[in-house]
Amino acid sequence: MNRAETGRRGEAAAARWYQKQGCRLLAHNFHTRMGELDVVVQEPDGTIVICEVKTRAEGSLASPAEAVDRPKQRRLIRAAQYYLQQNGLSDAPVRFDVAEVFPLDSGRWMVHIIRGAFLT
Repeated sequence: MNRAETGRRGEAAAARWYQKQGCRLLAHNFHTRMGELDVVVQEPDGTIVICEVKTRAEGSLASPAEAVDRPKQRRLIRAAQYYLQQNGLSDAPVRFDVAEVFPLDSGRWMVHIIRGAFLT
């Protein structure tokens, strides 16, 4: 499995994780000129969650969340603002999560969600 395929499968695993928690999937790979939003879900209480998914192979030295540095956070915030505005959700509460996703030998995925990983 190449890097792009691993990333797509990791994003799908994160989206499934949120759906199992009762969230409604609003967008997957939403593209804007400001950047891409990997997963956008709405929690049962109405909170919109923008989740940046970082998938890494086992044995990777760096934590996946370390790749979401301040410049990346700013791009995500701008892309999220655009998404929320375009979809009439500007007044909804918003949270930014980071999902660290690792493939397991069994063909399954381990998903670790860092809730509120950064603030706007």
